[in-house]
Amino acid sequence: MKTFNDIYMNSRRKLRAAGIAAYDLETRLILSYASGKTREEYVASSRMYVTDPTIETTVNNLIDRRLNGEPVAYLVGEWEFYGLPMVVNEHVLIPRVDTELLAQISIERLKKKGWQTRALDLCAGSGCVGLALAANVPGSRIVLADISERALAVCRLNMLKNNLSRQTTAIEVDVTEPAPSLLGRFDIIVSNPPYIKTMDMEALDKSVKDFEPQIALDGGPDGLYYYRAITTNWPILLKPGGNLAFECGIGQAADVANILEDNNFKDIATYKDTGGIDRVVVGTLKD
Repeated sequence: MKTFNDIYMNSRRKLRAAGIAAYDLETRLILSYASGKTREEYVASSRMYVTDPTIETTVNNLIDRRLNGEPVAYLVGEWEFYGLPMVVNEHVLIPRVDTELLAQISIERLKKKGWQTRALDLCAGSGCVGLALAANVPGSRIVLADISERALAVCRLNMLKNNLSRQTTAIEVDVTEPAPSLLGRFDIIVSNPPYIKTMDMEALDKSVKDFEPQIALDGGPDGLYYYRAITTNWPILLKPGGNLAFECGIGQAADVANILEDNNFKDIATYKDTGGIDRVVVGTLKD
C-alpha cells in the first residue's frame, strides 16, 4: 500500500521531467484536491497510507491532464487573488499576480474618495479585481460586468464564496456598446480587457491558447480595440473627477495613455509591476 508521499514523489517526478517550473507546488495542489484535504491537512498526513484507491487514480488522471498542458488552476478549480480564494474554470481567465497591481492601485484610489463609493469592473471574468475592491474598501459597492454569462456565473460563485454578495452585483454588458445610464455613476471604472493582438494568439503558450477563453484574450488587430471602446463608451458613467484604470500588456502603456488623453482624461499615471513592466494606466476624468 502506498503513502501520500509515495504518490507525491511519483507525480512530482513526472511534472519535473516535463519541465514544469512550479512542479513541487503544483503536485501538492493536485494531491490536496484529489484527497479532499486542505494543504495543511495534506502535509500532516503525507506519511499516512492511502486507503482509498480512487485517490491515486484521480491524481494520475490530473497529472496526465497537466502534462497535456491544462493549467493546474483549472484542474483544482480554484486560485488565489489578492488574498481571496477564487473559483476558476475554462470560462474565465486564471487570475494573474500581475493583475494584483490593478487591484492595488484601484483600492488606493477608491479609498481616497470617501465612504459609500461605487466601482465598475468591466470585462470582469472571474470577478477577481472587483471582488478585491469590495473586500478591501469599506462601504464600497461594486458592479461586475462581462459579456459572457458563463463568466458571470463564476463571478456569482465568487461573490458567495467570499461573502461579498451584499456589496456586489454581476450583470451582462457589451463594452463595445453605449453604456446603459441605468447603472448610475461610479467613482472608478477598472478593466483588465482582452489585449493580445489577434496575430499573436497562435503564438501563446499551449496552456493559455488551448485552455483559457479566447474571448478574454483577443484584443483585435493591434490589441487596443477594447481600450478604445471602453474609453469611448463608458466615461459617461464616471462621477466628476472619477478614474478609469486599465491593465495593459507589454509595450501597450504609452498607447493606452494616449487613448485616455484623447478622450478627456488628465493626470494620467502609469505603474510598473514587479517585473518592471508598465502594467497599469490610470486617468482622471476632466471636469
